[in-house]
This record gives sequence, C-alpha cells and structure tokens, in this order.
Amino acid sequence: MKLPHRRHVLHLATGAAALSAISRIARAQAYPSRPVRIIVGFPPGGPNDLHARLIGQWLSERLGQPFVVENRPGAGGNTGTEAVVRAPADGYTLLLASSPDAINATLYDKLNFNFLRDIAPVAGLIRNRLVMEVNPSFAAKSVPEFLTYAKTNPGKVNMASAGNGTPQHVAGELFKMMTAVSMLHVPYRGEASALTDLISGQVQVIFGTLTGSIGYIRGGQLRALAVTTVTRSEVLPDVPTVGDFVPGYEVTTWAGIGAPKGTPSEVIERLNREINAGLASPGIKTRYADLGGTAFFSSPSDFGKFIVEDTEKWAKVIKFSGARAE
Repeated sequence: MKLPHRRHVLHLATGAAALSAISRIARAQAYPSRPVRIIVGFPPGGPNDLHARLIGQWLSERLGQPFVVENRPGAGGNTGTEAVVRAPADGYTLLLASSPDAINATLYDKLNFNFLRDIAPVAGLIRNRLVMEVNPSFAAKSVPEFLTYAKTNPGKVNMASAGNGTPQHVAGELFKMMTAVSMLHVPYRGEASALTDLISGQVQVIFGTLTGSIGYIRGGQLRALAVTTVTRSEVLPDVPTVGDFVPGYEVTTWAGIGAPKGTPSEVIERLNREINAGLASPGIKTRYADLGGTAFFSSPSDFGKFIVEDTEKWAKVIKFSGARAE
C-alpha cells in the first residue's frame, strides 16, 4: 500500500488545526446566544450582589443577552458556589466569587467541592480594604497604643466581627497571630449589628469594611486606627496602614467572576476581555471609587494565581486560630 506523502500529511494536520481554531473563534463570537446566570452565594443588597449586578448590566449591554443575577444564600456562600460547580461548563452559569470562597476552603471540614479545583477563574472585579476601628472613647488612638493597651490588659479587648470565618474575623485573627496580642472574638450575625455594639461600647474593636464604616468614621462615631491594605485609602488619606506598625500585615477583600471547570477557554477569554473593559469604563470606576475599592484588572491565569495565594494565606490563619464553621 502506498503511504501518503509527508507534505500531504502535514498539510492535512495544518488544515485540521486551522479548522479547530476557526471553530473556537466561531463559538466565542456566537456566545452568548441565550441568557446567562450569575450566581451570588449571599442575599440581595450586599456587596457581592452589588458587584454582580454592576458587571451583569455591563455584560448585558456589551454582549446582547441578559446576565441575570440569581441569589443562592447559605453556608457562608458555599451553597451558591456548589450550584455553579454542578452546572454545565458552557459559560451560561457564572459565579460571583469572593474572599469567603478562599476562607471557606479551610474553614469548613467537609465540602462537596474543591473551590480551587472545580471553579475556573475568569476575571477579577474589585479589591477593597478593611479598616481597624474603635469607639472614640477607647484608650488607644493609634495602632501602637492599641498594642500596648491589649498587652497590658489581657482579656479586656473584645473583637467584633460579622460572623465566624468572615473577612472581618480572619483579619483580626491575622493581627493576633502577627502581634501576639490577646483579643476575645465576638461574632455577630452581620456587620451592622457588630458596628452598633462597637458604637455603644459593648465591644472594643472591629476590622470592618470601609463601605459599612465610612459614614460612622466621618461622623465621629468611630475612630479609624488603620486600613488593612499596603497603601492608604483615598477616602481616608490621613489614616495609616496596619503594615506601617506591623510589618507584613496586609488584608485585601476581593470579588471576581468564576465558571465551572471545563468551560471553553475561548468563552472565558471573551468574558475576561469584556469585564476588563467594563472595569475601565467611567461608570464602574466611579462606583468602585465610591465604595472605597479599586478595579481588579487581571487575566484568567493571574486571577487564578491570586486566588491560590489568598486561599493558602487564610489556611494558615484559620489553623492558627482554630476557627471552624458554625
């Protein structure tokens, strides 16, 4: 039997590769052909819900199909994440991923999924900071004074949080781990009630969200000691960073978009391009500035590396603190 000529074989292989590339491009251009769901693992009205609706509106306008936000609250965000893990990997079910996903990977002993393995990173949306704040009547007016007070008054500092395993909680545990101060964790069902008790003097400190706290800080009801990021906040330019006094301390909360593992790369790449374009738009930039956050521009791979690093960071803190899901 006469074997095919080598050049003929190469020509066929090249043609097949070209057809495959054309097919991928065609699929990306055709996407989306029907409505897309963005699953949020928290109730309506919160920051994750807001981020999903902002980018969902942008994507709807750019891509010509509705991007519909669907709230699936429960288990610290895990209910929503699992719903996306179980969804078809076709680009029509997306996840509003956020800091709790990285924390929950260690906080929960048994999950029906592996966040790092089962969710494909698509794009970052926003990075934000927390703020270490106290009641104005509290003795400490700076982080060094707070450290001195906490070390000389063991057992007298109650640290509030929005709940066990929340970013506010683990930010405080990281502070304890790096400074060896003693603080009693007092979890609340949400940040609003924690701030109420901080204002009334029932607790002494919280690592609160800037969005939830800025009004109280500006109104003089709370005193900001420091922000948790490596740089100062534009909305609180006179407030130092925790890292100015505790070298290496840094906490950034974040949100982004993920998809079920196996979602076509061309769909992920198209979503990434459109999301990054949205983050550069004046409307979203202004809204993020109002929230005290910054746009989180990233490629899918860079976003994935960030999530891995964040997950590993909180694993160490959770193991140190002994925190477990309620």
